[in-house]
Amino acid sequence: MSFALLKLPVLVDRRGRALRDLRISVTDRCNFRCGYCMPRSHFGKNFRFLPRAELLSFEELSLLGRVFAAEGAVKLRLTGGEPLLRADLPELVRLLAAIPGVELALTTNGSLLAQHARALAEAGLKRVTVSLDSLDDAVFRRMTDADFPVSAVLAGIESAAAAGLRPIKINVVVRRGLNDHTLVDVARHFKGSGHVVRFIEYMDVGSTNHWRAEEVVSGREVVEAIDRELPLEPLEAGYRGEVARRFGYRDGTGEIGVITSVTQPFCGDCTRARLTAEGKLYTCLFATSGFDLRGPLRAGKDEQELRALLRSLWSAREDRYSEQRFAQAHDEKRIEMSYVGG
Repeated sequence: MSFALLKLPVLVDRRGRALRDLRISVTDRCNFRCGYCMPRSHFGKNFRFLPRAELLSFEELSLLGRVFAAEGAVKLRLTGGEPLLRADLPELVRLLAAIPGVELALTTNGSLLAQHARALAEAGLKRVTVSLDSLDDAVFRRMTDADFPVSAVLAGIESAAAAGLRPIKINVVVRRGLNDHTLVDVARHFKGSGHVVRFIEYMDVGSTNHWRAEEVVSGREVVEAIDRELPLEPLEAGYRGEVARRFGYRDGTGEIGVITSVTQPFCGDCTRARLTAEGKLYTCLFATSGFDLRGPLRAGKDEQELRALLRSLWSAREDRYSEQRFAQAHDEKRIEMSYVGG
């Protein structure tokens, strides 16, 4: 565990959960149209994305990064949309990497990673997570709804590893009837590489992906399928708030993780806040509304005033959507994953 993760929490919510992780969306745009996140039926050619003037500048993002770090955040993760579509992203990495006591990571679909991995690492990025839902080109194209080859994503992973961004996490969203038959192939491909594949239950994020519970492949099913061919054993969590349940290969050649927000919710240990590209704070991935930070920021509020605002918002937090998912109706329109950064 890194020194940053040993930092004592400063701020807790009403359920005693510390603010430890901030996910920073730098754009709401993406060059893929994955059905579980950004379905083309909604995000088509006429969809209105955020204009440039509404996006937080790198200087504004850096200031908010310092505010969150001062209140206990030890992990900052750049997301999107697809974050590598934001021009000059290494410059933002440079600014955020200068904040003491934080670890900086990035989540990407990998399509542009080969071109940018070296510059990102040199700017101070420490870790990268790559979304890759299948190694089968046909299945991958169905999942992403994009004419893009798996080989190019794999090239991006290799470039990131060569640049020192190791170990790399590979995220696989599992959807019954689409890619569930290719999971063992993904696990086998990365076994022994030092990278960690994490299989994610298909979630009802947002309101446009037409989520159905019967399309969820449980983490238990994933582990059983892989264990039959590549024997596994459970591992302990690395730290409180770790979202993935860890399993190691019995031959010692690495590990996988499963993220079970649907079948085994982990709301009780959730330490994440999410900042959208236009400066709204969301305290839950399944939230229906956020809190405007751009307004106070552009109105001239200083760092201490912004810290006080953050404390008031986080200390009132009670979110536990995943624990309540099947206990009550949820008819309100939830924020889309591509907007809030996953």
